[in-house]
Amino acid sequence: MNNLLHVGLDVGSTTVKIAVMDNNLNTIYTSYQRHNSDTKNTVCAVLDDLANRYPDAEFTIALTGSGAMSAATFLNVPFIQEVVACKRAVEKYIPKTDVVIELGGEDAKIIYFGKSIEQRMNGTCAGGTGAFIDQMASLLNTDSSGLNELAKKHSIIYPIASRCGVFAKTDVQPLINEGAAREDIAASIFQAVVNQTISGLACGRPIRGNVAFLGGPLNYLSELRNRFIETLHLTDEQIIVPDEAHLLVAKGAALDSLETTPISTQKLMAKIQVLRNSHDSTTNPLKPLFVTDSEYDEFKARHSKDVVKKGDLSTYKGDCFIGIDAGSTTTKLVVTDTEGALLYSLYAGNEGNPLKSVTNMLKELYKVLPKGVTIRYSGVTGYGEALIKTALNVDLNEIETIAHYTAAKKFMPNVTSIVDIGGQDMKYIKLKNNSIDNIMLNEACSSGCGSFIETFANRNSKTATGKLVYKFADLFIVQWEEMLKLYPKAKLGGAIY
Repeated sequence: MNNLLHVGLDVGSTTVKIAVMDNNLNTIYTSYQRHNSDTKNTVCAVLDDLANRYPDAEFTIALTGSGAMSAATFLNVPFIQEVVACKRAVEKYIPKTDVVIELGGEDAKIIYFGKSIEQRMNGTCAGGTGAFIDQMASLLNTDSSGLNELAKKHSIIYPIASRCGVFAKTDVQPLINEGAAREDIAASIFQAVVNQTISGLACGRPIRGNVAFLGGPLNYLSELRNRFIETLHLTDEQIIVPDEAHLLVAKGAALDSLETTPISTQKLMAKIQVLRNSHDSTTNPLKPLFVTDSEYDEFKARHSKDVVKKGDLSTYKGDCFIGIDAGSTTTKLVVTDTEGALLYSLYAGNEGNPLKSVTNMLKELYKVLPKGVTIRYSGVTGYGEALIKTALNVDLNEIETIAHYTAAKKFMPNVTSIVDIGGQDMKYIKLKNNSIDNIMLNEACSSGCGSFIETFANRNSKTATGKLVYKFADLFIVQWEEMLKLYPKAKLGGAIY
């Protein structure tokens, strides 16, 4: 059957890959594209293109990948576990492989081949994967390919955490602020990925013999591969980088489809329509928080009862008190009167330098502090409490949980639970008998915290105009102090988004 084609579709966490083979198992067509979280429509579009390209063909089809199971169900085609698909492809195309290192959009795998196959895969955290690299690249105002070009010219490797994108951001931001070369930061990010993959997945088992590098990041990012090669001390004979390494799992699915019943183009089009009109019963869409305007108004009325009493610093006379929260990613400063009323407040990102952030806030406060107002006492809490207390001679440093408890009791004396989401952490504090009974805190991952939300909001919300002026905005706004040295009479008018 000359018109019989074998199709493998790899539906990953961030991309959709397709490999089409003829009856002699020659690859005749491939595609690789991001689905931008719209997996179903992207799969439909890819299969539509396939049907249009080969209107008179018959197809054997198999799907694989983390996002493929639901699509395979609606299409009524086989689903192949991606390790099985990878094994098929490795045995077919690169049989001398001893170890596979594969990086995807949100997963990382190490597969050991031998008498038995052993797979190591990341669990709940996507640290050190393609999405992690994209997130880090955004901090340098570039993309993953730009990061790769920068890394080619590096000279120094800095230690950067890779277990979590937020933690890594906390390491990268100070390097940027201190003027570290972007080339060195880029290479350090790749090295962090290598460290995370080897330490987190190999778990002490040696990576020896012939090592194959698979997946989109390792296919497109040569410097990332080089970091692996250097770290593992691989010789040229031990390095395997197959052609179209990012498509190898899709090819494995195509090979697996040989055992399935062929379908015509017409039947394929009918299956695509079923998928397009499908609704996954395993996912229950969340109801809106407020169905009607009255529900929203009721919510606002209920929550407006517990608000901080406010005063006017410009007209205030007497003693005041300063509270500083030096958080992991932001700095907060408040000024209160003797009754606890809020007179003044500031909130800003610390950009990896909490001391500088607090100092700048205090300078701003002193500019507007009227005569007749005396700062009687000061306190600090948060990640940087010890640093700020020592550096600025703050009167009191308080543990963050106690500060939470003290503030919560002010509004609700009988409070039993406190939920706090910060830049890097989220906490649940259980109270019992007017004391803290238990504290639950995120540990190795900061997914869902403030910095996580901020990074992705900034990355995805740039307008076309914003993308054009972004680098100029970085020069004139982010590096404002350096610009002032050149233009001492310049004034900062605001931020550009």
